[in-house]
Amino acid sequence: MAVTYGEGVDSGVIVGADSRTSTGSYVANRVSDKLTPVHDSIYCCRSGSTADTQAVADYVRHFLAQHAITLDSKPQVKTAAYLFQKLVYNNKDRMSASIICAGWDPVNGGSVYCVPLGGACVQQDFAIGGSGSTYIYGLMDASYRVGMSKAECIDFVKKTISHAMARDGSSGGVIRLAAIDKTGVERFFVGGNDLPFTPQ
Repeated sequence: MAVTYGEGVDSGVIVGADSRTSTGSYVANRVSDKLTPVHDSIYCCRSGSTADTQAVADYVRHFLAQHAITLDSKPQVKTAAYLFQKLVYNNKDRMSASIICAGWDPVNGGSVYCVPLGGACVQQDFAIGGSGSTYIYGLMDASYRVGMSKAECIDFVKKTISHAMARDGSSGGVIRLAAIDKTGVERFFVGGNDLPFTPQ
């Protein structure tokens, strides 16, 4: 999931995900990192087929690196999102890839784009995805507030992901977070023993 905070160039985003990669009912990796950097201040959250989303992220990272060299400046988050959208849409019948693209750029500040399975591209204040997201739509609607601070957004992301992990059998492990703003990227880790919500 990803959430924006603040306004203008002083804004930023918090991205977060659990760490469980499953193959049917078998947990193939319990500590995977689903937050993938595609440029210095742009990350994506991947869900769907791991092979497909890793390949798409690799392509976008390659294209963005070339784009940044050509421009001699940081690429915009929406450029990365549209690259994801083009790849997902043009291959929607051949792969399973849902992407949340989020980050910071000097033009728009912090922004979040959702690229779901069909290949649409929608800018949102927050976005959720993956199998655990179906369990937390109500919690998101009830808890999200416009104008939250960075600290409030971090707590919000921790809380909602831990609820998804508690309800969804394909979600679990630990929570990995990244705060992205004009100062750069700050990574956070929440261990399984420190989750804000666990089933009783």
